[in-house]
Amino acid sequence: MAKLRLGVMISGSGTNLQSLIDACSTSAYPAEIMVVISNRPNAGGLARAEKAHIPSHVIDHKDYSDRADFEEELHKCLKNHDVQLVCLAGFMRLLNADFVNRWRDRMINIHPSLLPSYKGLHTYERAIEDGVRFGGCTIHYVRPEMDNGPILMQAAVPIADGETPKSLAAKVLTYEHQLYPAAVRMIAEGKTRVSGGKVVFNDTDMGEKGLISPII
Repeated sequence: MAKLRLGVMISGSGTNLQSLIDACSTSAYPAEIMVVISNRPNAGGLARAEKAHIPSHVIDHKDYSDRADFEEELHKCLKNHDVQLVCLAGFMRLLNADFVNRWRDRMINIHPSLLPSYKGLHTYERAIEDGVRFGGCTIHYVRPEMDNGPILMQAAVPIADGETPKSLAAKVLTYEHQLYPAAVRMIAEGKTRVSGGKVVFNDTDMGEKGLISPII
């Protein structure tokens, strides 16, 4: 079976990119990375792509006075590399509706909260300040509204007494690195589809055990 062709878009260090690179390095994994695109020329993830011999391109948003022109270059690059699924992995630019709709149900994002709670920035600080007992991360299909779209996978992480944004971020990140390859695998294997604004799963164990924090 042909592997699902990925385009990964980054802005920073690329640790989630690395989780996908590691997964794709195994012959049994049903996806491959065709291209890595960064909107920042100094993004650390570019070195990860180079080390893995994956084509990479810098499309710097600062070089474009018009957002539509910037996004047209993104689109052309993805199409030139025959990408089937776009993976936003720490891509720190809001995308216009035209671009999002061109890749509707073919673009996913990872966000460091249990959506729909804590959209936007400073998710860890806000969760700790509110005293919620769980933080986490979400992988979702992208829609024009920020951090919105059908939810594919989530991981919940207990927030301890004395938790700091730095310590919570470190805990959540370990789950991000597990979720992204797993989510791509489900898509590649045809175990998920979008229907009516929600994700529908086929032949997938959703689990039944709940989580309680603090433990009783």
